[in-house]
Amino acid sequence: MNRTFSLIALAATLAVSSLAQAAGNADAGKALAVPCAACHGPDGNPTDPQYPRLSGQYRDYLQEAMSQYKNGKRRNAIMAGFMQPLTEQNIADLAVYFATLPGGKLDDLSHPAKGQ
Repeated sequence: MNRTFSLIALAATLAVSSLAQAAGNADAGKALAVPCAACHGPDGNPTDPQYPRLSGQYRDYLQEAMSQYKNGKRRNAIMAGFMQPLTEQNIADLAVYFATLPGGKLDDLSHPAKGQ
């Protein structure tokens, strides 16, 4: 009985640990984001309007977009090239990192929900 309980406890611990990892790690994402700064800016707010703002975007949106560049559902040779060597964990880490940055210029935009 003790052995069964121990195995169940171990399995639960491993499951929770793997879920936490899949959720992403902002510190790991920050380290991975260095090449992103060339186009998207060091804070996820690019100075050139042709590049999307990443700062403050929803984590799940960023993660899905990066996964789609990796699997070819979104087509952009530059982004596909950057995404190919990344693991799903790397993508989750990047998504969390950019999602946790202040929205920057996204916060400055007028939005109907802000009373306009």
